[in-house]
Amino acid sequence: MRQAYRILPVYTGDVSGVCSALYELGGMVVMHDPSGCNSTYNTHDEIRWYDRDSLIFLSGLCEPDAIMGNDAKFIEDVVRAAQEFSPAFIALCNSPIPYLTGTDFAGICRIIEHRTGIPSFYIPTNGMHDYISGAGLAFEKLAEKLFGEGNPESAQVDRKESGKQESGRRESDHQESGRENREIRVNILGMTPLDYAADTCCGSLREILEAEGFRVVSVWAMGDTLEQLRKAGDADVNLVVSASGLRAARYLQKCFGTPWVAGAPVGIAAKELLERLRQAAAGGESGPFYGRGREETRDLPQCIVIGEPVLSCSIAEDCEAKDMRTKVIAATEESESLLRPGDLICRGEEEIENTLKVLCKPGTLVIADPMYGYVLPEGAELEEAPHLAFSGRIYRKRFRDPFQGGFITKGESDGT
Repeated sequence: MRQAYRILPVYTGDVSGVCSALYELGGMVVMHDPSGCNSTYNTHDEIRWYDRDSLIFLSGLCEPDAIMGNDAKFIEDVVRAAQEFSPAFIALCNSPIPYLTGTDFAGICRIIEHRTGIPSFYIPTNGMHDYISGAGLAFEKLAEKLFGEGNPESAQVDRKESGKQESGRRESDHQESGRENREIRVNILGMTPLDYAADTCCGSLREILEAEGFRVVSVWAMGDTLEQLRKAGDADVNLVVSASGLRAARYLQKCFGTPWVAGAPVGIAAKELLERLRQAAAGGESGPFYGRGREETRDLPQCIVIGEPVLSCSIAEDCEAKDMRTKVIAATEESESLLRPGDLICRGEEEIENTLKVLCKPGTLVIADPMYGYVLPEGAELEEAPHLAFSGRIYRKRFRDPFQGGFITKGESDGT
């Protein structure tokens, strides 16, 4: 029964991750799925729906069509909608039923693109993974469509050479002017409300970067248009602010040689992250900004952070800077390469609950979504960090901006 949940909710599914990743880019997302599920993708898992529309459709898959196929009807419906709304692109994705019946989405995309003239691509979801997987695949497939498929290195060789020439020119200008620091161009990858739901998050992150001499080229994908994302190859470095941006970061590195750094500028630890961005832009290695030189300890942590790995580790680094022993429990997929030594991956309610019983002692601070309060051991203290991808809209009025002051309030208010 390790996959059964009796108290905690499950994390948002992969199809909702796709919808969130592509929501603002002017494309059309079509899920091959039975009727009635659109409210989940567009309202329960999407707070932007209150302010702006997006072209997100369901095919209305019925039982006879699921059994017999009838791809012609699906194709015709998509083509008709595309002709009516003229989207910038068309993205198709799976629900469990067409996944199990083996629908040829790649072939369907080729037919739709031929008939409409609109770039079309398939995002291989199946409803059995979480939002990190879905959003990550969406960003990756979008990057493939924007910058070339199959052999990105050769497809982008001219652009890479152009970028090198521009970089050389800029460096020459920098040396002549005697300035100590030149402007560093950066893409922000993995920015969706599922992890950063507070209205101010995107603006706060931009302000931090620009105040430190960075110029934001594009944000994947909040507050920017598809045209801005097309300029991603101009960046000197990519900042991965959630695990959903990692696939795109690796693809852009193949295309343009752009290094990436994973992390979020939270509290005191922001200084170290910004320095790692500068080092990466100057030819340093890609990877998370946190965890280098960290050694595992058997001492129980004073603070535990639960959630998505990049933001959770960044919050933990802020706590470490305040002399607190920390441990991160990653509860989402694709977390393995984004954790620090000694951090944990827990799958399912039972594993999380048992892990907390081992790690927590009276007074241990746990930074997590309020829903985790129902499985905390007695004596542990909860610092609430509502997570849209976990508890949905329940705590909508309490979403926090991690870029404005960090997360610790209990210890600071007590003077510890």
